[in-house]
Amino acid sequence: MKRIAKGPWLWVGIVVVAVFLALQYLVPHSGGDQISTTELTKYLKANEVQKITFTDGDQLITATLVDGARSGNKNVQTNWVDGDQERLIELANNAANTNLKDGVNSKVAKPSMWGSILQFMLPIVIIMGLFWFLMNSAQGGGRGVMQFAKSKAKLITKDMPKTTFADVAGVDEAIEELQEIKEFLEEPAKFQAVGAKIPKGVLLYGQPGTGKTLLARAVAGEAGVPFYSMSGSDFVEMFVGVGASRVRDLFEQAKENAPAIVFIDEIDAVGRHRGAGMGGGHDEREQTLNQLLVEMDGFDVRGGVILIAATNRPDVLDPALLRPGRFDRQIQVDAPDLAGRVQILKVHSRGKPLAGDVDLEGVARRTPGFTGADLANVLNEAALLTARGEQKLITNVSLDEAIDRVVAGPQKRSRLMSDQEKLITAYHEGGHALVAAALPHNDPVQKITILPRGRALGYTMVMPDEDKYSQTRSEMLDKLAYMLGGRAAEELIFHDPTTGAGNDIEKATALARAMVTQYGMTERLGAIKLGQTNGEPFLGRDLGHQRDYSEEVAGIVDEEVKKFLATAHQEAYDILGENRDVLDALVLALLDKETLQKEEIATIFEPLRRRPQRPAWTGSPSRVPSSLPAVEIPAEIRDRAIALKAAADAAAGRAPIASSDAHFDAGHKA
Repeated sequence: MKRIAKGPWLWVGIVVVAVFLALQYLVPHSGGDQISTTELTKYLKANEVQKITFTDGDQLITATLVDGARSGNKNVQTNWVDGDQERLIELANNAANTNLKDGVNSKVAKPSMWGSILQFMLPIVIIMGLFWFLMNSAQGGGRGVMQFAKSKAKLITKDMPKTTFADVAGVDEAIEELQEIKEFLEEPAKFQAVGAKIPKGVLLYGQPGTGKTLLARAVAGEAGVPFYSMSGSDFVEMFVGVGASRVRDLFEQAKENAPAIVFIDEIDAVGRHRGAGMGGGHDEREQTLNQLLVEMDGFDVRGGVILIAATNRPDVLDPALLRPGRFDRQIQVDAPDLAGRVQILKVHSRGKPLAGDVDLEGVARRTPGFTGADLANVLNEAALLTARGEQKLITNVSLDEAIDRVVAGPQKRSRLMSDQEKLITAYHEGGHALVAAALPHNDPVQKITILPRGRALGYTMVMPDEDKYSQTRSEMLDKLAYMLGGRAAEELIFHDPTTGAGNDIEKATALARAMVTQYGMTERLGAIKLGQTNGEPFLGRDLGHQRDYSEEVAGIVDEEVKKFLATAHQEAYDILGENRDVLDALVLALLDKETLQKEEIATIFEPLRRRPQRPAWTGSPSRVPSSLPAVEIPAEIRDRAIALKAAADAAAGRAPIASSDAHFDAGHKA
């Protein structure tokens, strides 16, 4: 059950009790013991009443009895009901009541001024107390009712646990830029001597998990100045004007303690394009952004405050926010390369007992494209698996299983597969692997398994031995054939395809369409970009894209996509048919061991009949005759490129990677 904040309710209870007690003591009441009208009638008939007063309005009768009429207090009171007043007055005026010296008195009750005020104020006090409770609940419970417009920024002090640049790896360029800001804050005269000005803003952007927030924490640990941290979503609340007020308060605090650093995480929550939503110029979020723009570079210029922001969606940020003078530096935080992955693994392996034969560089080679968060997750999963297995050291087996868990999910041991389904899965994954190995531009096959993981019944791991940042047309054509190798194997062996190739077909279609519409890799359409994004990030993925070409061109696009897929499908089918004996041997090994590693796969593929290099592409501009013979890369240029690569590896401290001759083969034409 959710715990309710008791502070506001305690104060409301105290106020209610105080008002109740005040009403009891400030509202005048006639003294005397409470009796019934029957008893009062008895005293009147017995001539034992000395004084009696009827108070209209309160329906109250007060009487004073003669001495000895009753034990205790001789002052009594009672309340009459309809019809009793006339009977009691008549009885009191009876001549037999000789002790009633002062006769019968009547008066109208006059309410107390303080009692009326308190009765009027009580509902207001209760409503204000409830409002106070709701406001504190909406603002987190611990803040005062008048503090909701104040900044929620957290001030990072020296007493808090520190993260330094030594805890960040794989992003050397970003660290260098941020290190310069730290030096500027520590020694501004060094930069001012050459006329340099401190940057006002630094934007860190990149895909999730690359370490943007970790970099900001490192700046906070390294900086010797106040560091204010806040999330972009903390600015926008349900009340109008709160976001702009919090921006003003945040920068006022920073300016009072300048030089200071302000960090806003996920700034896209407040810094999106203005005018793109349905709220118009009066939208609360846009007003908050306007105030942020003014504070960063407005008319009232006061230096000493550096803004560092992080986002993984720089494309949706407002252009006014990105211009120099606000964000002077925009640092892309990419996924690390091989050397960066090794450094990250070393950082996250601190305090973890690794076995003596664990090679972190080998782990880095098996994880191309992994971000820092992915690598940290790999080591954490390996540690969990080690503890679960009652072991003391993290071994290569645990690391290998951890990589599989991060890539494809945990193994589904409870999923029981029939012999027929396991056979189909083996041929499907074997088809992928064999086609990938038979084509010259595909990445090496690292692993094949038919054990269910995540949503897949099995998977084939194909990863490069070194980092790659671009792809050629030949590489993409080979990749298309590899993607459709599983479907081709099902058709070749069972003549009845299954739903297991659904995700393969989806990815292959997306790649083929990108080759046609984005990369200009067809002879019919040439180098032309088809389709555009309209720049409105709030319309959704589908509505945000416009088709800027005719129906005739759309038909050609569909034909070319279909041609790419059909050609790749046929090529995969032919390769499997030519190497049926190798495919059967691979399936037998999979059924026997269920999982095959790179070395075992290479042994099985020794008799594989591999395809030659693809012929040179003739999709050149029309002014160049297509009959022009292709020119081989000169040996001097090839040797020079290999030497430059080796020198770059040595300068970066990377182990040299044997370059594939496929890229410099005589059949690779320029």
